[in-house]
Amino acid sequence: MTTASRVPEPYGGGGGSNLADILERVLDKGIVIAGDIQINLLDIELLTVKLRLIVASVDKAKEMGIDWWEDDPALSSGARRREVGRRAEELEARNEQLESRIAALEASTESRSGKKEAAK
Repeated sequence: MTTASRVPEPYGGGGGSNLADILERVLDKGIVIAGDIQINLLDIELLTVKLRLIVASVDKAKEMGIDWWEDDPALSSGARRREVGRRAEELEARNEQLESRIAALEASTESRSGKKEAAK
């Protein structure tokens, strides 16, 4: 009876999980990494950096109440359309304000010139 030499599995190869399985689990469950960096000089806080990293699938993030990308015009076409519509409404309102001010100024100028002619 011969015994074949067994070649050890590569590092991290044990456990029957490959990278795709691990990634699927992380995205399904989600993972949060948090850390704070503080720089002090003589007990005076000079700088604080708060780092928060969440790795999760879109569905899991929505479950957790995280959906900021839906309102970011750089990431969402719907948000971009809403932003363009909002700006168009603001410009239209501003245009109406300016037109009414111009009309009031013209009326004021006409009434002044009419009074000057009547005084002559």
